[in-house]
Amino acid sequence: MQIIEEKKVLLEVSNLKQYFSVKKDSIFQPKAYVKAVDDISFVVNEGETLSIVGESGCGKSTTGRAILRLDEPTDGKVLYAGKNIVDLTKQEMRELRGDLQVIFQDPFASLNPRQTVKQILREAMTIQKSVEKQLQHDRMIELLNLVGLPGEALNRYPHEFSGGQRQRIGIARALAVDPKLIICDEAVSALDVSIQAQILNLLKKLQKQFKLTYLFISHDLSVVRYISDRVMVMYLGKIVEISDKKDLFEVPLHPYTKALLSSIPVPNPAVKNERILLKGDVPSPINPPSGCRFHTRCPFATDRCKSEEPALRELRSNHFVSCHYAEELLG
Repeated sequence: MQIIEEKKVLLEVSNLKQYFSVKKDSIFQPKAYVKAVDDISFVVNEGETLSIVGESGCGKSTTGRAILRLDEPTDGKVLYAGKNIVDLTKQEMRELRGDLQVIFQDPFASLNPRQTVKQILREAMTIQKSVEKQLQHDRMIELLNLVGLPGEALNRYPHEFSGGQRQRIGIARALAVDPKLIICDEAVSALDVSIQAQILNLLKKLQKQFKLTYLFISHDLSVVRYISDRVMVMYLGKIVEISDKKDLFEVPLHPYTKALLSSIPVPNPAVKNERILLKGDVPSPINPPSGCRFHTRCPFATDRCKSEEPALRELRSNHFVSCHYAEELLG
C-alpha cells in the first residue's frame, strides 16, 4: 500500500489585492485605481515550484512584489510560518527577509555596479547575520562554486560578467542568507535560450540540494513546463486556473489557458499546431469588464459571463478553474 505524503503549506495567500491610484485630471473626478491584483487566493507548498503565467499586465510580478512587501498590499493576508506578513513591522519584516528572497529579471539592474561580487555577497550576509564575519570569505567561495563561478570572481564588478554569469551572482546573493522561499521574477527571460537552460538546470539542482521552494513568474510556457510542479494562470489581476503541470498542459479547462497553450511553438514542421487567436486587446485594469474578466475576448462568452463573476472551483482533482462553462468545454 502506497502512502501519499501530505504536502506542507509554506505560504498561504488569501484575498490579496494590489491597487495603484491613478492621477486625476480634475479634483472633481472620482478616485480611480489600477486593479493590478484583485482578490486572489492560493497556497505554495514546501519544496515545490509554483509558476505564475499570463500575458504582460496580468499581475504576475505585482503578486510577487506584494508577497515580499516590496509594494505594500492594498488588502488581504499573506501567511508565512503562521505569521501574516502584511501586519509585520519594518523590523520584523527585515528579520523575515532571510527566509524570503527574490531573483530579478534584469541581472545587471539588480546588482550594484559600484560593488564587487565580494561586497554584494558580504552585504547580504551582514544585514541578515547569516554567517559570522570570519567565515564569510569561505562561504562566498562556496556560494560561487555552487552557482558555477570561479573564486576569483569575488574581486570583479558586475559589468565584467556576461548576462548568464550576472544572473548566477544574483542566485548566489539569494542563497547567501539561507532562504526557504525564492521568488523568481522572470529570472531567465533576459537571457539567451542556451543560457536559459543552464540557469533552469542550476535552479532545479539547488532546489533539490537545499530543499528550496520557488514561486516562478514567467510568460514563457516552455520554461514553465520544464521547471514547474504546479501552474497558476492569471488574467487581468484574477486567477483563471490552477493545476498540476501535467494536468494543465494535457487537459486545460479555461478558454484563456487553451489559447495560451496553443501559442507554444512545435519543433516539428510536419505537425500542424492550431493556434487559437483571441480577438481584441486586454481591457484596462482601471476599468475591468463586469462579470468574467475574459468575456470580452472569449469565443464562448454568454450574457451570464457578462453579468456574473465565475468562482474559482475544483473541477478535477487539484485542478481549479474560474469559468461558468468549463464542464461543457471539457466535454
